[in-house]
Amino acid sequence: MLNLKLPYGKEKIEFNVEQDKILGVLTSSLSEYLAKEDKYSIVENAMKNPIGTDRLENLAKEKDKVCLIASDHTRPVPSKVIVPLMLKAIRKGNPNADITILIATGLHRTTTKDELIAKFGEEIVKKEKIVIHDCDDNDNLVYMGDLPSGGRFILNKIAAEADLLVSEGFIEPHFFAGFSGGRKSVLPGVCARETVMFNHNASFINHQKARTGVLENNPIHADMLYAAKKANLAFIVNVIINAEHDPIFAVAGDVEKAHAKGVEFLMQKCKVKAKKADVVISTNGGYPLDQNIYQAVKGMTAAETTVNDGGCIIMVAKASDGHGGKNFYQTFKDCDSVGELMDKFLKTPPLKTVVDQWQSQILARVMLKAKVILVSSCPKDMVEDMKMVYAESIEDALEKAKIILNKDDFSLTVIPDGVSVIVEE
Repeated sequence: MLNLKLPYGKEKIEFNVEQDKILGVLTSSLSEYLAKEDKYSIVENAMKNPIGTDRLENLAKEKDKVCLIASDHTRPVPSKVIVPLMLKAIRKGNPNADITILIATGLHRTTTKDELIAKFGEEIVKKEKIVIHDCDDNDNLVYMGDLPSGGRFILNKIAAEADLLVSEGFIEPHFFAGFSGGRKSVLPGVCARETVMFNHNASFINHQKARTGVLENNPIHADMLYAAKKANLAFIVNVIINAEHDPIFAVAGDVEKAHAKGVEFLMQKCKVKAKKADVVISTNGGYPLDQNIYQAVKGMTAAETTVNDGGCIIMVAKASDGHGGKNFYQTFKDCDSVGELMDKFLKTPPLKTVVDQWQSQILARVMLKAKVILVSSCPKDMVEDMKMVYAESIEDALEKAKIILNKDDFSLTVIPDGVSVIVEE
């Protein structure tokens, strides 16, 4: 028997499985990468050697109104490391700069004060001006023109009116934008709901290039990059993190060029070859990315690439916040079949995109390929309402997979962190 431990919320969940069932354990080599410097030096050195731009302190000279876009509570960005260094550099260039930290919530719920303190520390929350983006606050949104796709680019007014717009973030594989980080701080980070929903429309989500690890010819990425440049995002600091969410690599500078350097590093570490199996176990890497079922779809897409058609995906995500979106939950609860739901999505024009449609569409795509068994803290009826199979534990899930597949000798692939790998067929 092989003993495996998987991230589950802020803890680990372990289980035993027969060694001969396992075809592979797909992991990123990031876990083996040892940074040569401490986390502060990694970020500081990247900022001292920016890619494609001048240093931040030089960009900040004579810039009185500065907006620093920061990630929200759903992202494990080590803001306690990055933001103080960015603030220091800005004030070195202009000690009197009026700085606003704008929280890039996208379409997420508002970040609480406790979450801000956990993210930045008490001193920054107490001393700095922090504004939480609201995608529905029309009085504080500005129309910036149309995106290449035809969608209306509507941006947070603070970002639009800044003399200098900068951002922090992290880069990881992303299940439809290719990679997170860089341009995503602007779109979806600080845009209007209308803009985000157009960018996440059914046609784009269905596009074969809107997949993990793909930027070239990805229509979602193209709009995001255009928006970041149109907003004059002048300087980014992006990190790549380890399992403890500490920086192991950092890039700084131009939104496209610096991000590309981070992507290049990540591609070398995160590509794994698919091991096609009847059953695939995946996770969302634990807290904070497994706080709800909505986010857990990301880890499912890693399993989607390596599960056999008609197989089972066992998704291990604590989901202590439940489903993560009322519309997302209701969409599956109200549908007669996942197939009919997918047909409905594909017939929906971009301007008619509804809240969380993209996540529902991707989950439906996954479920049309394989049965999803969810191991979480969610109530059984919630899981079943969403057309998934409820399991109390990984052992219970494996037993249910055996029944669904109607065989004892199924093959198994394990992905300990589904959001950290790029699975290639």
